[in-house]
Amino acid sequence: MASSIAFCNPKRNLLTDSYTRKFVNSVLAKDYSWITYPSYSDRMGWSQLPEEVRKKTIQEGEKYIGYDWPIFTATMYLEFTRAGNRSIIDEAISNRLRALRSLVMAELMEGEGRFIDDIINGVFTYCEQTYWGSSAHFYLYGFGNSDPNGSINDPYTVLPDIDNPIIDLMASDVSADLAWIWYFFHEEFDKISPVISKRLKHELQNKILSPYYERNDLWWMTGWGEGDVIFERSNWIVNNWTPWITSNMLTTILLMEGNPDTKLYGIYKTMISMDIFMNTYPLDGACDEGPSYWRHAGGKLFDYLNIFRKATNGAVDIFNDELIKNIGRYIYRVYISNGGHYVNWSNAAQIIRHDGGHIFRFGEAIGDPVMKKFGAFLLRESNFGKETITGNIGQSLENLFHLEKWQDTRPSEPLIHEFYFPESELAFARDKEETNDGFYFAAWGNNNSGGHNHNDVGNCILFFNGTPVLVDVGRGGNGTAMHNLPLINGIAQSTGGKYKANDSKFSSSTRKVSFSTDITKAYPSQANVNKWTRSYTLIRGEKFSIVDRYQLSQNSGNTAFHFMTGLQTRLIKPGVLELHSEDYTLQMKYNPFLVAIDIEEKMFRNEISRITFNLINTELSGNMLFEIVKAR
Repeated sequence: MASSIAFCNPKRNLLTDSYTRKFVNSVLAKDYSWITYPSYSDRMGWSQLPEEVRKKTIQEGEKYIGYDWPIFTATMYLEFTRAGNRSIIDEAISNRLRALRSLVMAELMEGEGRFIDDIINGVFTYCEQTYWGSSAHFYLYGFGNSDPNGSINDPYTVLPDIDNPIIDLMASDVSADLAWIWYFFHEEFDKISPVISKRLKHELQNKILSPYYERNDLWWMTGWGEGDVIFERSNWIVNNWTPWITSNMLTTILLMEGNPDTKLYGIYKTMISMDIFMNTYPLDGACDEGPSYWRHAGGKLFDYLNIFRKATNGAVDIFNDELIKNIGRYIYRVYISNGGHYVNWSNAAQIIRHDGGHIFRFGEAIGDPVMKKFGAFLLRESNFGKETITGNIGQSLENLFHLEKWQDTRPSEPLIHEFYFPESELAFARDKEETNDGFYFAAWGNNNSGGHNHNDVGNCILFFNGTPVLVDVGRGGNGTAMHNLPLINGIAQSTGGKYKANDSKFSSSTRKVSFSTDITKAYPSQANVNKWTRSYTLIRGEKFSIVDRYQLSQNSGNTAFHFMTGLQTRLIKPGVLELHSEDYTLQMKYNPFLVAIDIEEKMFRNEISRITFNLINTELSGNMLFEIVKAR
């Protein structure tokens, strides 16, 4: 499961409080005039695309001519409940969808009918499939009357139930893609047999549209408080599932629903869900699911608002709201360096590749030149315009036909000097603005709630010259001892919203940036800690320091400070640890009379080492200073 955001903000209701059903009905396009891409028959429109894009996209589609569409067997689904393995079914879903998308984009580019038969085979394969989603999401079926809260690994059915259709992330992705396929090709299909389009429409109705209209018990629609609460996390409301699925639902409804009253009902239902999602977001725009999930949270919010604005000829438009702007700006504010390094709190990888077109178009929508320049930078880095177009069909179409101005925008990295997200308690700063030279640090407070929680309140990351020094290992590295944090009396932080930071403070000047947070309450009572404040200070152009000020009620002798690094380590002498890369050498200085050092080389994924400083001071209170400087 993905993580979530709790109701900690006012119910803004940016959509439903601004636009009534009557108003939406009056401005909603009654036909397909809102679609701004060439039709399949408009060969002139498709021929305007760059020749290199068309050539490579067609070549990609040619790989799937005569494709043997895989069948999903019962045992593939059963593998999740039997062995906890979701990868077999998820990989099959991904591979099949990649083939279908490649064939579709190739046929749209070429327009000669070479790929039509294979597209039809793909469509019929999906039509014959009971369920388009993942076995890991069978909990959406429910758990029966005897155990309504149940377990995610023990739903009432371990195989797809044709009489109880559910909608998860993957099913919604398939739905939107198939809706676009129907729109572009139903006339071509009808030349072969009207049964094809009729069947496709029938399956979209039964598997997606009818369940969406009729159900309110799927948590991503209305939040955990209204849907099935199964994780015993009362503060879980919604997460990236809501904009991800809802943007796909809006696409499917707009393309496939022929009844005007039902269409309006469905669209307004999407507005309610999106308001719930936006109500939960902090005003500072920080994504509590981290920068990897931003594409599915804030990014899918953009997709939803973008298509809604198009379908109403600009009449429904909230891109000027400060919350929406901040949700977009978040992704460049947490950018660090080299096209893929971001502040990877939560469940983010150490290197993330974002779609530059997505970011550029979001920047255009909110009128943010920094975001547009960042999108242009990523587009240039990805060689956009000279490579195959991949991904979901709607996103591909937007990038193909609505990035006219990106080459007129000066590409640049958003190397921001400093920033603080006050609601999310996320701080960062670098030595010099608009350059990677020197130190960059980020640190956070917040709390230990949510599905992507790593029990890492007070954690930090550190970069030098644009490369990582102290890292958050990201996915797979859950737990306090896998972060740049202390175990207090051998005890790690605990999970839940009550395990949180307090009194977080950020200050900055030309020379100095500081962030401090009280992490006492992030630990359970067994840690026997009365007070623990973690402070970070960047003296620009000089050093980075970490200070722990603590008061214990008991000192059991097994308090330890952990630091994770991918650099080579060498103990120069007691009190000086060398951190070495190919391009620079740093020194980490500490008091050897207070701690004893231990290094576990490459203990995580054979890449990351853990440096442990074991507290040997027997006093109940004290200060511990770590300083990192460039070696002379």
